[in-house]
Amino acid sequence: MINNKYTYPELIRVEKNDVRYYQDSKENLVPSVTTILSATGDHSGIDAWKRRVGPKTAKEVVLEATTIGTAVHLAIENYLNGVEWQDFSEDRLGLMAHQIAKRFVDDCLVDIDEVWGLESGLVVDGLYAGTADCIGVFKGRPTIIDFKTAKKIKRKDWIEDYFLQGAAYANAHNVMYETNIDSIAILMVDRDLLFKEFLVEKKEFDSFTGRWKQRIIEYYKTHEILGRE
Repeated sequence: MINNKYTYPELIRVEKNDVRYYQDSKENLVPSVTTILSATGDHSGIDAWKRRVGPKTAKEVVLEATTIGTAVHLAIENYLNGVEWQDFSEDRLGLMAHQIAKRFVDDCLVDIDEVWGLESGLVVDGLYAGTADCIGVFKGRPTIIDFKTAKKIKRKDWIEDYFLQGAAYANAHNVMYETNIDSIAILMVDRDLLFKEFLVEKKEFDSFTGRWKQRIIEYYKTHEILGRE
C-alpha cells in the first residue's frame, strides 16, 4: 500500500504571536492552511456555543476532542505504515479512541489503494503551507485523504473548511510535483462508531479551489509574508 512516489519536505514550524507559521523554501514565514481558514472564517456559531456552555466546559470539550483525535490519527498512521497501532491509554478517552480507530481500520480504509505520504509537508512559496493527513490513491483516483473524528457525524454544509483545506493541499501538491489531484476524501467516524465518507471531485473540487483562493486573497489583505530581509 505504501508507495514513496514523492519526497515530501520536512516543514520547519514557527510559532509567532500565538500563530502557526512554516518556513517556505526561501525561508520566509508563511501561514498554515488552518491559520488562513481561522483568520478568514465565520466564528459566530462557535463563539455562541462557548458563551452558552461557559469557558471551562468549552475548554474541556475541546481538550477531550483533541486528545481522541490525536490518538486516532496516530493509530491510523501506524496501521497504514504496517506497524503496531493498538497502543492506547487505558482511561476513558483512550478506550474511546481505540474503538474509533478500530472502526477506521476494520471498515473505513478499504478504498485507499495506495499511500504516497502520511503527515506530509506541502508548501506554496510565499503563500501557505501545511501537513496533509494522507496523500495517495482513493477509489482509483489521486486524492487528498483526511481522517476526522466527531462527537456526531456532521452535515456536509457544516464542514466547508475541511474541503477548503483539502483543496489547499491538493493545489500545493499539484504545484510542487506537477500532479493533477482533483479529489478530496473526508473519512469521518463519530463516538457512536458511525462512519461517513464525503467525497469531492471534478467540478465540485474546482468550486472549493476557487473559494480557497478567495480566502487566501482575503487573508493577505491584512497580513504580510514574514521573514523577508
